[in-house]
Amino acid sequence: MSKYLEKQFPLVENGFDGHIHMHRWIDEETGEEFLHGLEGYRKECNLKYIALAPLPSGRHVPVFRDVSNNIICAFYKLLNENTFSYGGFIYPTYPATNENMAGMSLLEQYKELKEIGFDGIKMLEGKPNLYKMVNNPLDSEFFAPVFEKMEKDKTYILMHACDPHQFWVDVDEECKQKGWFYGDGTYPSDDEIYAQIDNVLRKYPKLNLCLAHFFFLSENPEKLSNMLDTYKNLTVDLTPGGEMYIGFDKRKDYFKDFFVKYDDRICFGTDMDFPARGESGIWLCDRVYRYLATNETLSSFDDHMLQGIQIPTSSLQKIFSQNLLNKLGGSPKPINKEALKRYIEKYKHLIIDKRLTKRIEDLSKEYL
Repeated sequence: MSKYLEKQFPLVENGFDGHIHMHRWIDEETGEEFLHGLEGYRKECNLKYIALAPLPSGRHVPVFRDVSNNIICAFYKLLNENTFSYGGFIYPTYPATNENMAGMSLLEQYKELKEIGFDGIKMLEGKPNLYKMVNNPLDSEFFAPVFEKMEKDKTYILMHACDPHQFWVDVDEECKQKGWFYGDGTYPSDDEIYAQIDNVLRKYPKLNLCLAHFFFLSENPEKLSNMLDTYKNLTVDLTPGGEMYIGFDKRKDYFKDFFVKYDDRICFGTDMDFPARGESGIWLCDRVYRYLATNETLSSFDDHMLQGIQIPTSSLQKIFSQNLLNKLGGSPKPINKEALKRYIEKYKHLIIDKRLTKRIEDLSKEYL
């Protein structure tokens, strides 16, 4: 057992990490290729399933974010039977307009991703840095057709919307280098993004939407409670940010009751990625589980000490497995190889690193 994993998931059957990224095709330190690169993590943490959340749009440094990230997730899903994957939207230029999206509108892309066999849609368009690049409000007509279709299809959407409030106030140099400071007047405020999500849900009240990172509302859970009471298909995930768990810890009794009351509206995820450094995914998996499953005092995020809230086993089973399995239909959809080949041919010219184009072509010959 890993030194980072102090407890596995003894109380949870079919454990499911529903929020994982795969940023690279190869671990440059070890030479390990992506093809089965998350299986060690999955087995070490006693998980039955994982779900990949591609990031095909946004800043291109230090990791290439382009259509290749959808393709890598499709190949991983094809080759690993316990893997679900979402698909993400791509933008040939920024800002995005209906004119420069001709032939690849969000609605067209959505239909292509569903035909390939992706299990849902990942949207990062609510994160302020990508929001600024796309330059279309989430409640605008630009997104309306695809939200309408996804609501009709009951498609699961994992959306990153907003960020910690501190990112608009003051952040350290590392965050600034990552593009996570939004206080210079060129980004929407967090209140604007919250209002836009409210508008989207009012217009599409049955949208099968999961707001990642607890919608960054651990300091204002009453707002989230009202949203969950109003929109019966809405869920959130528990993917850290550390600030989120520090917020939980400030109101232990409140959140223990919250997690039990809404135990069918909360999903587990770590936000870990391949290649993981220092077994970070295992550490994250362990912290989230122990926080909810035990009453231990445990070292946690940002050198903060957390007191576990020990919710009932029945609630753990829903949060760590059953909720997401129910949302995604119980098992991964099969990859349609012909649809994936068509997708690769249509979009491979948008891949930034041409070495990846060659690798994708080789994988296509081998597996498609």
